[in-house]
Amino acid sequence: MKKFLAVYLGSESGSAYEKWEALDEVTRSKREEAGMTGWMKWGEENAKSIVDNGSPLGTTIRINAKGISDTKNQICAYTIVQAESHEAAAKFFVNHPHFMIFPGDSVEVMECLPIPGM
Repeated sequence: MKKFLAVYLGSESGSAYEKWEALDEVTRSKREEAGMTGWMKWGEENAKSIVDNGSPLGTTIRINAKGISDTKNQICAYTIVQAESHEAAAKFFVNHPHFMIFPGDSVEVMECLPIPGM
């Protein structure tokens, strides 16, 4: 089995987020509860393939040759799964609560490749 990193993307400038923010507090709270229930169900249904449940992610700091600086990206969370192929790994995330209930934009899946020479 191969391992795959799935990153959950979301943007405060997207139309889904604007609609989410326009919800009244009671409706948003109910959607959050439904979203977490859906996410937990997704996790239970795919438990055999989940290597690391991952977690939500906080703010980002960039480090490069110029030093350290604050930055922003669209990565909200991550999960690591195992599957026979890239396509099989991607199918785990079709209709995922991240973008079906929550205002997330998408999930991107990439293979975790072996380190060359090891």
